[in-house]
Amino acid sequence: MLGTDIAIDLGTSAVKIYLDGKGIILNEPAVVAVNVETDEVVAIGSEAYKMVGRTSDKIDVSHPLCNGVISNFDLAQYLISTYLKKISGSKVFMPRVVVSVPCQITEVEKRAVVDAISAAGVRKICLIEEPVAAALGAGVDISTPHGTLIVDIGGGTTDMAVLSLSGIAISRSVKVAGNAFDEAIVKYIRRKYNLIIGQHMAEEAKIAIGCVYPRKDLSSHRVKGRNAMTGLPQWADISCDEILEALIEPAMQIVRTIQEMLEKTPPELMGDVYTDGIILTGGSAQLYGVDTLISKKAKMPVNVAQDSQICVALGAGKAIQFIDDMQNKGYGVLNPLSAAY
Repeated sequence: MLGTDIAIDLGTSAVKIYLDGKGIILNEPAVVAVNVETDEVVAIGSEAYKMVGRTSDKIDVSHPLCNGVISNFDLAQYLISTYLKKISGSKVFMPRVVVSVPCQITEVEKRAVVDAISAAGVRKICLIEEPVAAALGAGVDISTPHGTLIVDIGGGTTDMAVLSLSGIAISRSVKVAGNAFDEAIVKYIRRKYNLIIGQHMAEEAKIAIGCVYPRKDLSSHRVKGRNAMTGLPQWADISCDEILEALIEPAMQIVRTIQEMLEKTPPELMGDVYTDGIILTGGSAQLYGVDTLISKKAKMPVNVAQDSQICVALGAGKAIQFIDDMQNKGYGVLNPLSAAY
């Protein structure tokens, strides 16, 4: 176990840890519950996730990672070090780490990620941009001079990039993804039914009948919450067409960003992308009709990658083999890792 290299996918909604030679060994929600009075951490991961929207005044449940970057440094550091201790169990364990970061992240945000992980006691940290990791995880050979368009729709951000020769030719990042879809459902139901629901309930509805393109057969889902006027409990049966109405606006924001990026893509790479189509990764890529909507608007084929939820973690894991190349930059070695600390 000593010195085994690991890869971490620090997502807004989940933290995934990949162990070299073992695959993904940890996949937990990125949620921390804190006792407000004593500032002690009560629960993390799945346990804390169950508490979302169901806590007393004493407990505050927060997401230390927001839109793919660290919003609460101390809690993020606690979360990462707890998970690393969980998988290593020893103090001597000093791994080298590959971490995925959104592609349009500032230097300050990068530094926060590096500091939070180095506090957990690691030898070396290498960063890899999410679209590059997603492409590797989806089994794309990115080392050739051939353009590939990856769109990674996660929980907090949607990262997209045209990749060629192990690097990013052009990229965009938009803060619209799974969480924005949940919020859209909450707002829509409040507006239409005067019914206030929580994020958990919105996510449940999204998973059950969510779509951004009309479904062939109509289905409905019951949501429960509080009436905004009377304050009494209330429920409503909503159909998938209503969810479509709620989700189409955030989905179109993603589509417009893809169109805008395609306009700026060099023509040679554009030819490659048009032949191969767009590859979708990330948890929200599994939402019904995302591929059809993007395909219709971008006028090219769209494929959802296999195991799209864990593509970034798998890709970061595959990039572990390039850590050594960061030191000895040999001639002709193209490295998907973007920086080392």
